[in-house]
Amino acid sequence: MKDKFFQYIQSLQDCITSKLEAIDGKAKFQEDIWKRPEGGGGRTRVIENGNVFEKGGVNISGVHGKLPKSMQAYFKVGDVDFFACGLSLVLHPKNPMVPTVHANWRYFEMYDKDGNIIDSWFGGGQDLTPYYLFEDDAKHFHQTCKTACDKHNPEFYSTYKKRCDEYFYNAHRNEGRGLGGLFFDYCKASDDMTMENWYNFVTEVGDSFLEAYTPIVEKRKDLSFTEANRNWQEIRRGRYVEFNLVHDKGTLFGLKTNGRIESILMSLPPHVQWVYDHHPEAGSDEEKLIEVLKNPVDWA
Repeated sequence: MKDKFFQYIQSLQDCITSKLEAIDGKAKFQEDIWKRPEGGGGRTRVIENGNVFEKGGVNISGVHGKLPKSMQAYFKVGDVDFFACGLSLVLHPKNPMVPTVHANWRYFEMYDKDGNIIDSWFGGGQDLTPYYLFEDDAKHFHQTCKTACDKHNPEFYSTYKKRCDEYFYNAHRNEGRGLGGLFFDYCKASDDMTMENWYNFVTEVGDSFLEAYTPIVEKRKDLSFTEANRNWQEIRRGRYVEFNLVHDKGTLFGLKTNGRIESILMSLPPHVQWVYDHHPEAGSDEEKLIEVLKNPVDWA
């Protein structure tokens, strides 16, 4: 399974980066192949200063070795070996009318001292973080997610949409990071789902990503915007940074397993503002977004 999924994310990375380069029309992804001293490595691809994308990364990694003590405590296990692979992407567009997007699809295995698999699971999801609320975009993104889920289980979308709203939440701000999407984790073999079933579901979601996001980019990338719009975008990006550094489990796992810092922190946008005690103007488009972030909507 690990070889099969790692091959899948390599192909998916190629597919996504080539499509994004075509949309941008100027910038190309810079590729960085790296090795992890303890075992494994990855292929980082970063795009910067494009016509459409100010900064973005589409990274894959496959790492293995002894599970560090800090993560043993987290998973409540003893001395075990692990393998983890996944694709993680974040795209920060230049135009504030185009939403930031994040996605991740991953697979994890743990082994006993004899090398036998003692646990394995899939995880992942995709979520949308706009700066200005276009309801059509939110509906399109969520409907694409729902369509992918419905092919496998009619309850998946509502379950994983709710988990996404709960997970991508800045509790210290009492607001969601964005408009959500899907979030699933610890997807293990059961009476209802084999690991092959989970593989089919996770790859279905992965394959739906470009369909969920790129039509939104095409529709919004040439809209006009002001300096005030740009300032708001940078203030909201600050909230994105706060979530990634304070709450995100993937960032934590990378830092605690001696992951590659440049790849882990590629999700951080290049231009951000933290304005003291900032509140949007009453009745403004900016306030409209905040209201939705405080109260999740059923978009699909």
